[in-house]
Amino acid sequence: MGRQDVRALSMATSIQTGTGWDHQGAALRGATSRRRQPLRILFFHRDIWAVERCLHELKCTRFMVNPDLALDAGALAMYMSSKHYDLVVAECPPTGRQGMQAMELLRQTTKGTPLIFVTDTLRRETAMELAENGVHDCIEMDRIVRLPMIVRRVLDEKHLKGERDRAEKELRHSKADYRALVETSAYGMCRCGKNGSFLDVNQELVKLLGYTSRQELMAVNLARDITLDPDKWAESLERSPGTKRSDPVETDWKRKDGTTLRVRMSGRKIRDGKSALDGYGLIVEDISAQHALENDLRKQAASDALTGLANYRQLVEVLDSEIARSQRTGRAFALVFLDVDGLKQINDRYGHQAGSRALCRLANVLRLCCRSVDTAARYGGDEFALVLPETEALAGSLVARRVCELFANDGEKPELAVSVGVASYPQDAETIGPLLYAADKALYSMKSRNKQLPSQN
Repeated sequence: MGRQDVRALSMATSIQTGTGWDHQGAALRGATSRRRQPLRILFFHRDIWAVERCLHELKCTRFMVNPDLALDAGALAMYMSSKHYDLVVAECPPTGRQGMQAMELLRQTTKGTPLIFVTDTLRRETAMELAENGVHDCIEMDRIVRLPMIVRRVLDEKHLKGERDRAEKELRHSKADYRALVETSAYGMCRCGKNGSFLDVNQELVKLLGYTSRQELMAVNLARDITLDPDKWAESLERSPGTKRSDPVETDWKRKDGTTLRVRMSGRKIRDGKSALDGYGLIVEDISAQHALENDLRKQAASDALTGLANYRQLVEVLDSEIARSQRTGRAFALVFLDVDGLKQINDRYGHQAGSRALCRLANVLRLCCRSVDTAARYGGDEFALVLPETEALAGSLVARRVCELFANDGEKPELAVSVGVASYPQDAETIGPLLYAADKALYSMKSRNKQLPSQN
């Protein structure tokens, strides 16, 4: 790529992301962000469009990024030797021996900087192999909307790892140093006996669990009684010095008032001078806000902003899941397409607010007609879809008729009508694309019949 091409790329990216490759970024914002500096990302990718997609998704969730782009291994080494980066987003190397050599070179060059791979397709075996080789996460381009959530998690884990490593290093010092550390730590910390009984707790853990004093918390006696998932408790303790450490464990703890606290817990065995097990040390972080944010991001990524129903991406995932289940069980499922009649005329006569309200009215009716296993989605514009598991075409038509009746008589003005089309898997199609087409064709067939009715009277 020539100098003019690089300059053109920088200008295009600056327009789309609000930043330049080498310009100062604003502060990274987010409910769980602890940073005050711009997020520094080095992209190592040959596809400029893929890089721009990544930057666009980060900008949409208020990340302000100071990015650099390396198109080859030489540029990657130059950037890594001259600058510090918060993370590296790289093109996934090919499989096979050549790919493993490229992976090893990339790992040595990035020098421990968190590494995220983007790829067009990703097999589970490949993802597991990359994880074993130190890759923090992998994401497919058709799921790139999840990149901001992955970046937040990777940065949080990097921060926690640094805090945890520093804390565990200090734990090896004198008791006085240990006490000073645990009392000033932003994390809950405790020491437990072999049976799980509290031997010591810091004030932050007392505060997290809603107790008034150390004595009151230690009177609970067994730390494992606070953990709502005993298996998670055991998993966090199955680590000892000299063994390969596993990731921190996320679980729920019970507070004094009975409410649930989501925590990230890391623990290790403590041995006496004779290498006998003396007890356990735990570091506990409250991640309730982060957990709620991640759930909210997942919901936003799968929901339509106006109606709150599933969006097109979620609809495709549901259809893919239902096809797989139908192939296992041999039971059909129905897909219903719905279209609000005359929405353009409603917008022209009453305004777009009334048109938006019409879409929400249909969404409310779909919720009323849905079972817990059904999925209602906004397919796009004024088109909606309803996935009915283990439902034959006839039963799907009855549900569609009920939706039409409730929508026409919902008591709001202006009065509205809806056209429907029903397709059945596997009767009408055996893959997602043809199934969507079959339902769409049935819908427009109904629309054509409705247009002919006035001329027949």
